[in-house]
Amino acid sequence: MNSTADRHRRVRRILLWVLLANVAVIAAKLIVGLRTGSIAVLGDAAHSGVDAINNVVGLAAMRLAAAPPDAEHPYGHGKFETLAALAVAAFLSVTFFELVQSALDRLIRGGAPPDIEPVMMGVLAAALVVNAAVALGEARASRRLSSEILAADARHTASDVLVTAAVLVGLAITDWTGWAPADAWLALAVALVVARSGYKIFRETIPVLVDERAVDPREIEGVASGVPGVRAVTGVRSRGKSVGRFAELTIRVEPAETVVSAHEIADEVERRVAARIGFTDVTVHVEPHMT
Repeated sequence: MNSTADRHRRVRRILLWVLLANVAVIAAKLIVGLRTGSIAVLGDAAHSGVDAINNVVGLAAMRLAAAPPDAEHPYGHGKFETLAALAVAAFLSVTFFELVQSALDRLIRGGAPPDIEPVMMGVLAAALVVNAAVALGEARASRRLSSEILAADARHTASDVLVTAAVLVGLAITDWTGWAPADAWLALAVALVVARSGYKIFRETIPVLVDERAVDPREIEGVASGVPGVRAVTGVRSRGKSVGRFAELTIRVEPAETVVSAHEIADEVERRVAARIGFTDVTVHVEPHMT
């Protein structure tokens, strides 16, 4: 099995295990939210629900991303992974607006404070521990596998840990003070955390989708110019992120070079740029250097 296919398989396996953990966490939070009547807890459950949706989308996207390049997709299918990360941000946006709407409705209409039982607090604390373990494991795996979808999901799960911790503290304060609006204000705070997570994912995925340059052209020029026989480097372009980066450039060689020697120089440029900077594929065009 080649390294790319193995990477996709490992990412899918991690996402499957994370999905199972998220389903257990969602069930626990839904039980607590429905039993206590807390919209903050239900919002936290929705936030975790987005994690599960992300896992499902990620599993499907990674299967598509694992497909090799073809006639319609000469650069491969790697952007399906980026699209999956973007889908997470879209789901987070929906969660944000639902939370704000529910919290404002509770503040306007009023209502009794949540009915909190010690066992329910214990269930939320257990869910927090599971989320923390998942976030830490996914973050490590995302760095090891250079996976955008794992990184996005780990960030979302990490925010879920903060949300659950805030909900636990807020519920304790509400139970102690009996102040009914506290739950609604806590839900608004949860909504802000959700919005921040979505914004960070948007900020990282949009540049990839619009083909923002992968590296500074001068870095590629520096490596290419160091190859014997290269007299000038022009037309440097790059795209992609982490896994699946591509570069294209033109080198100018002496007109006296033969076709064979010119291509040998180009091959060496491709090898060095790919190895030293980290590109999946490097395309080098050769032109005569005119003085």
